[in-house]
Amino acid sequence: MANFIRRLNEIPREELFASGHGLCAGCGIPPMVKIALKAVDGPKTVVNATGCLEVATTLYPNTAWRVPWVHNAFENAAATASGIEAALRALKRKRGWKDYKIIVFGGDGGTFDIGLQSLSGALERGHKFIYVCYDNEAYMNTGIQRSGATPIGAATTTSPAGRVIPGKPENKKNLLDIVLAHRVPYAATLNSAYPIDMWNKFAKASEYLDKGIGPIFFHYYSPCPVGWRMDSALSIEVARLAVQTRIWPLYEVEEGKIKINVMVRRPKPIEEYLKLQGRFRHLLKPENRHILEKIKEYVELNWNRLIRLSQLDSIY
Repeated sequence: MANFIRRLNEIPREELFASGHGLCAGCGIPPMVKIALKAVDGPKTVVNATGCLEVATTLYPNTAWRVPWVHNAFENAAATASGIEAALRALKRKRGWKDYKIIVFGGDGGTFDIGLQSLSGALERGHKFIYVCYDNEAYMNTGIQRSGATPIGAATTTSPAGRVIPGKPENKKNLLDIVLAHRVPYAATLNSAYPIDMWNKFAKASEYLDKGIGPIFFHYYSPCPVGWRMDSALSIEVARLAVQTRIWPLYEVEEGKIKINVMVRRPKPIEEYLKLQGRFRHLLKPENRHILEKIKEYVELNWNRLIRLSQLDSIY
């Protein structure tokens, strides 16, 4: 059975992700990585695309990783993980090597955009690994440029809010729907404000790999105080508001069956979420009201769509 928990004090104390890394205060990435390395039991290796996590945890000559770790370019983390998984299968068959579980970490730039082709190929081939996209909704590592994950209306260095455009003019790409088009056995959204939900999903993913079933995909909401222009002390509060406003629904898809993990029956006003982040504050001005209404409409449509899909036996 998967190592599910009900209380945070049940989490093992051993740390496979060391303190002293260079990630920013309030960054959403470290708690997710810590939980992933604890909840996915047994021997494991990490494949890490270029991005905030890679740069800030391997400042030469130091490393924060206490497991085998491989650095890749933005575009080829899933391809490298595929090769490692195939090599480990061959070594197990020919030389009796033990099983290693593979966890891939990539940011939204390396997953939504640059690495999407590599990811799609690995999903289609059915490689047995866990891929986690930590989504801070822009290219934070290289200067806060907009990505395919950047929400409509968000101000970035390449979609600045001003007289010409009120932030990014396009909607965020629906990455999880793209992943689900590959009919993966298990996929889910994660959020740093809901650590027990996150632990249990990683534990379930680990159980799938124990059975030789994959790939697994997780889409993780990762607050970025620097890029979102917010107080680092508000990281968890903003993450919780993302769920409570229905902007970031927490759900899982298991063998095609959708389950909403946090049912938000009375959503909080979206303005409560937006006003805490400098990247969105211009949307609260009267002249940008039409963008705010678009966001509200999109959030409501997406939530209602999930409700309808969750009533189906399978979306596959």
